[in-house]
Amino acid sequence: MTPANSWRSPEILADGFIEFNSKAIKALNKVLANTEIEIVLTTSHKFKYNLNEWINIFKTRNINLNKISRLPDNIGNLDRNYEILNWFNSKTIQDNFIILDDDKSLNALPAFLKARLIQTSASVGFTNDLADEMLALIQKENHEFA
Repeated sequence: MTPANSWRSPEILADGFIEFNSKAIKALNKVLANTEIEIVLTTSHKFKYNLNEWINIFKTRNINLNKISRLPDNIGNLDRNYEILNWFNSKTIQDNFIILDDDKSLNALPAFLKARLIQTSASVGFTNDLADEMLALIQKENHEFA
């Protein structure tokens, strides 16, 4: 949602968080308009704000979410792939989910989790093409579990 470009300082909005990329906003809204998904934050910023503040951060950026959660606190400073693996293993119900992240450590995920990964470019962010890929993956999962 916030591409990292070393040549440009990100704009910080009044809520104290980085402005989202307009193309990423459109892409996420496309996914949200066509699915009923819950956002699970994987970002390293996930505990900087409480969940209601996160909903407002998204709302301020013209993304309306009804439900948001986050990975558990990363007490052991694990790589993102281990954070996600621990989250997955701790869930009692294995719901359908898609992982959207730019962290390259996710390439080390087990195949059954990597098959659920939509990996963005850190310098480009979430795009319309990736939104289409995500929607196709969600549709595929919905058919497999129907």
